[in-house]
Amino acid sequence: MLTNFDELTPRQIVEELNKYIIGQDKAKKAVAIAIRNRIRRQRLSEEWRKEVVPKNILLIGPTGVGKTEIARRLAQISGSPFLKVEATKFTEVGYVGKNVDSMIRDLVEIAVNMVKQEKIKEVEPKVKNLVEERILDALVPVKKQSVPFANIFGFQPAQEQSDDQDVRRKRAELREKLAKGEIEDLEIEIDVEINQPGIGFIGMPDMEDMGIDFSQFLGNLLPKQKKKRRMKISEARRVLTPIESEKIIDMDEVIQKALVLAQERGIIFIDELDKIAGGSQAHGPDVSRQGVQRDLLPIVEGTTVSTKYGPVKTDYILFIGAGAFHMTKPTDLIPELQGRFPIRVELEPLRQEDFVRILTEPENALLKQYKALLYTEGIELEFTQDAIDEISKIAYYLNEKMENIGARRLYTVVEKLLEDIMFQAPEVDTNKIIIDKNYVTMKLGEIVKDENLSAYIL
Repeated sequence: MLTNFDELTPRQIVEELNKYIIGQDKAKKAVAIAIRNRIRRQRLSEEWRKEVVPKNILLIGPTGVGKTEIARRLAQISGSPFLKVEATKFTEVGYVGKNVDSMIRDLVEIAVNMVKQEKIKEVEPKVKNLVEERILDALVPVKKQSVPFANIFGFQPAQEQSDDQDVRRKRAELREKLAKGEIEDLEIEIDVEINQPGIGFIGMPDMEDMGIDFSQFLGNLLPKQKKKRRMKISEARRVLTPIESEKIIDMDEVIQKALVLAQERGIIFIDELDKIAGGSQAHGPDVSRQGVQRDLLPIVEGTTVSTKYGPVKTDYILFIGAGAFHMTKPTDLIPELQGRFPIRVELEPLRQEDFVRILTEPENALLKQYKALLYTEGIELEFTQDAIDEISKIAYYLNEKMENIGARRLYTVVEKLLEDIMFQAPEVDTNKIIIDKNYVTMKLGEIVKDENLSAYIL
């Protein structure tokens, strides 16, 4: 998160989005205002807070221009539970497939995991000690013996006293080595719980769609099975940490906090909305599309959905819809659903100069990623400015000539360009490779000229 959620200003949000997304200022401004309005709503009195609902956003634009990235980064900045779904994955109630209610359950699951991770961090020092004790038990088992009659009166044989002292001494030595990280590669054997196999019934509805955790129900009836596993101490720490954490964190508190988080700050990004926008016909696939829209309407409008953690109100969840809408129009959605996305932003197609900036400016820029990957092999990768210009020119040209897939075209072009270098990197003697315009032309020139090759390769 950039800062405390309550302190985020629209300008700060846009500045943070600028680190990862080039252009699309209108869309950034719209989502920044939407997030700030959520902060403003929290400051209202209880009476007014009930009246103010999120103004859902519809992002319109071709693929690869940044719609999904804007929503994803927005969730990271605000520390909100975020879920991305494709509208085409859902079917009308009564048909085989996923119901739209499942998106709310998935969002709640994400919120629960978020809160759980926060709680685990809070109890980390205590958990670290518990995990260390489990590891020490595996290294030096403590003998569990029945209490002899003599021990009732405080007598303990000399041999047992000696054994106890020896165990304590060994554990103290190993504890010191664990603290210094000297035996992380040593293998130990620990008991871990194994998941019970799933059980289903033919003809029964999906329990999850009914808000019932059937696996948990069965887990309470069937005894938990354990299995011994051999692993390095470093791996045992990773495996045991969540197990020991769940023993000491209050899951009821986690669930209640997660439900509030999902309801008040949840963000659901619904992609491919244009694919369920039916045309003027009312038969065949269009009937199913309109059925999904009708099922989607109460979720976006505000309803209560049953989940295995409890009921969740969707009234204050922020929905961001997106679609290319090149074959259909937003007005092809049913009128009621159109009205639930009052803020509409049309994203701009990417220009060649945008490609240059996308390759170099964002914190996670594509060229920076490849430089980091090759640096692990001890190779410094450098791109000259004319090479970057040429890569952008080729990507833009291919988008114009073939299907326009936006910035995603850069991934295919750069991957093909660096294919041989990535393959040979572990074996080359040089510690620096420079990519210039001549190299780009040599690797991609013939492919770009040949329409058949470029259609399949780039």
